[in-house]
Amino acid sequence: MVYTPHGRDLLEYFGERFEEANPGVRVQWLDMGSQEVLDRLRSERANPQADVWWGAPAEIFAQGAEEGLLEAFRPSWADALPPEARDPEARWFATYLTPEVIAYNSAALAREDAPQEWDDVLDPRWRGEVLIREPLASGTMRAIFSAIIYRESGGTGDPAAGYEWLLRLDAQTKEYVLNPTLLYQKLAREEGLVTLWAMPDIETLRATTDYPIDYVIPAGGTPVVVDGVAVVAGHENTEMARAFVEYVGSEAALVEAADRFFRIPARSDLDPAAFPEWLRTALPEIRAMEVDTDLVREMTPQWMRYWDSNIRRRGEALGYE
Repeated sequence: MVYTPHGRDLLEYFGERFEEANPGVRVQWLDMGSQEVLDRLRSERANPQADVWWGAPAEIFAQGAEEGLLEAFRPSWADALPPEARDPEARWFATYLTPEVIAYNSAALAREDAPQEWDDVLDPRWRGEVLIREPLASGTMRAIFSAIIYRESGGTGDPAAGYEWLLRLDAQTKEYVLNPTLLYQKLAREEGLVTLWAMPDIETLRATTDYPIDYVIPAGGTPVVVDGVAVVAGHENTEMARAFVEYVGSEAALVEAADRFFRIPARSDLDPAAFPEWLRTALPEIRAMEVDTDLVREMTPQWMRYWDSNIRRRGEALGYE
């Protein structure tokens, strides 16, 4: 059993490839938000139902590791990852890097008219036109909110200015949308014109649907999520769980994920010549926003609790513009 936010198409593809390589094995999966995976593992601690956790920002994996929910296992490709993309105690390792972007309805907006930077989303022009995925359940939104809070703090970690920024965003926001599928549909139907989301998911939409959705990579810097995989502690299928982790981080699987599902490999030892054209084009445009990962990892739960209690649906009422 694999708990994951990676979506049906990717999960079915790699599940079937793994089953072909391991006759008699059946891969089952549950697709849910990253934070929902962590919450479920906590609730199942006494009787774990999952063997593998595949997909979530490193900050959320680190929480799971600190709470004893993950089992140490060092795959053969571990040394191909930079230090920030792996747990020093081998409890999780990165598979993909996920840049966050500003997505927009391309039937309603020309690229040059869409917000180009994160602060542009706060322009009064976008009042009531912003759709946001429900942040508490989403690793993507937690990563964006935390990176903005850190940026606004000037590197100190003081969240006051970041909270102000999020209040202004809240005042712009038409709806906090329950799940990614609804978010895509509402954006395509022009129920809102702008959202903040993960670049690989938008690329996948562009390749597999006729939704008029495109995106801008903020040139001033963007959060780049380190997205991982781990073996769940206390599971029953140790050998197959480790084999699955080994497989999804292999060179062949990473190149396939880039080619078919627009994922960016976290490993630094792969030959870029093997990457699809979209990735070779996108990589020079991605400038990672600088963050203190240890501080952000420690403070994100507190910052999100504050957002939920003091910012959600309060921006407009408090007069933020």
